[in-house]
Amino acid sequence: MTDYILSEETRAKFKKISTASIATALFKRGLRNQFIQGAAPCGPMTENMVGQAFTLRYIPAREDRNPITVFRNADHPQRVAVETCPAGWVLVMDGRKDARAATAGSILVTRLAVRGCAGVVSDAGFRDVEGIGALDMPAYCAKASAPTNLTLHEAMDINVPISCGDAAVFPGDVLLGDRDGVMVIPAHLAEELADECLGMESYEAFVLEQVNEGAEIIGLYPCTKDENMKKYEAWRAAKGL
Repeated sequence: MTDYILSEETRAKFKKISTASIATALFKRGLRNQFIQGAAPCGPMTENMVGQAFTLRYIPAREDRNPITVFRNADHPQRVAVETCPAGWVLVMDGRKDARAATAGSILVTRLAVRGCAGVVSDAGFRDVEGIGALDMPAYCAKASAPTNLTLHEAMDINVPISCGDAAVFPGDVLLGDRDGVMVIPAHLAEELADECLGMESYEAFVLEQVNEGAEIIGLYPCTKDENMKKYEAWRAAKGL
């Protein structure tokens, strides 16, 4: 568990940054596999999901351990994770990329939203995806799936390192989700990436404006011509950025 605590100032910066910019910045640092594969937003995104990772690991279910009666157990890890994920954090679930069964449904995800969590991510299925997608809290999963988790998954460990969509997720990592999906940001890189990527977003807005006005891409994106950097600085000054 990292000692890093995401500040509201840094959270606000990440709200303005795309997963694409984060992916590029991480690639520059040699990190190639930080995108959670297969997890898509359950509903329309009004703003980015940003929060630190609180994890839940599932293993394959074994029939003698996972009858429906296990939900009567007050210590059931799935229920405990929902009740202990801190406000402002993201519950991230390792469902082994097996969406044939759900790792949560609308009632549990609604409970996370009511508790003030920042989001939920699973590389497996969700029940009641339409209801989950209607919540204000962002949610990501592989696809809709009606069977209960008990048919294929056993909730096992809380707040341990996990794999989610082939990306390693450590407790306390920063999760950034947009309409494209979810990036995992190592906690020790969060502050510098927030500042760096804000600049990248600004430059890309300038580039799009230039392209729409007929500019050629060579020398503009990436910027390899001094004249384009001068144009960008003038553009920023004109917009008060």
